[in-house]
Amino acid sequence: MNKKTYLAGFWIALLGSILFSTKAIFVKLAFHATHADAITLLGLRMLFSLPFFLVVAFVASNNESSDKITLKQWLYIAITGMLGYYLSSLFDFVGLQYISAGLERLILFLYPTFSVLLNTFLFKSKLNRTQVMALLLTYLGIGIAYYGELRIDTSNPNFFYGSLMVFLCSITYSFYLVGTGRLVNRVGATRFTAYAMLFATAGIFANYAIVKPLTGFVFTHNLVGYGAALAIIATVIPSFMISNAIKKIGSNNVSIITSIGPVSTIIQAHYILGEKIFTEQIVGTVLVVIGVLLIGGKK
Repeated sequence: MNKKTYLAGFWIALLGSILFSTKAIFVKLAFHATHADAITLLGLRMLFSLPFFLVVAFVASNNESSDKITLKQWLYIAITGMLGYYLSSLFDFVGLQYISAGLERLILFLYPTFSVLLNTFLFKSKLNRTQVMALLLTYLGIGIAYYGELRIDTSNPNFFYGSLMVFLCSITYSFYLVGTGRLVNRVGATRFTAYAMLFATAGIFANYAIVKPLTGFVFTHNLVGYGAALAIIATVIPSFMISNAIKKIGSNNVSIITSIGPVSTIIQAHYILGEKIFTEQIVGTVLVVIGVLLIGGKK
């Protein structure tokens, strides 16, 4: 790998991870400006993302492995897609109504540790000393940051509920990652991701149709603007950027660079949303990032 390729991959991965971290900011701003609920905002996000998913699915089905996907594989793709981008996104959006964007990103950033634990208990992978240390550091960091947030946000009656929702989001997303690791080599990376996204989109639309009267939906400029921003700026563009960066510099390097995510969210939340930065949050963030880097450094 030459220096020019590495630098290009580095900057693409860095910008992609920063764009991904804008998701929580857009969601918080949308809740405040439009008073929309989680399922409405999530439905709009997927509605504006859908054309891109369809194009990618069509291209991938023609360009990647011509092996037919078996019925069992279709079932697994549907389950992992529902877990990773339907349930986890829904839990995340609900949780963001009640906790800060900075805390949401830290709790969500636990998903690599849950992936390690799932592989350990479900597939009998052995935990090594580095992984144990990483797990201890990440959970200690979350505990410290959580204590600081709880000390500041004393008047929020739904603080624990919001935290639980984001915690569930992290768990369901880790199931998606573990499933991806088992399926992606058989189905093809791009094809798997596109199909999983389409199944998740179908689940979100079905959920919306069940709980919301379609005739009662009103497209306001604010709502459409935030939905488009969530879809294009915080979802589609960074997804392609991260994929491109992985091709250039490899998944290990990209996983390390994307650890900037929680830091980026905290800084944006401070300057855009007016959220406070406090000592426990800084200490907790450092410990969580170190723990995730330790896990990411092990193939």
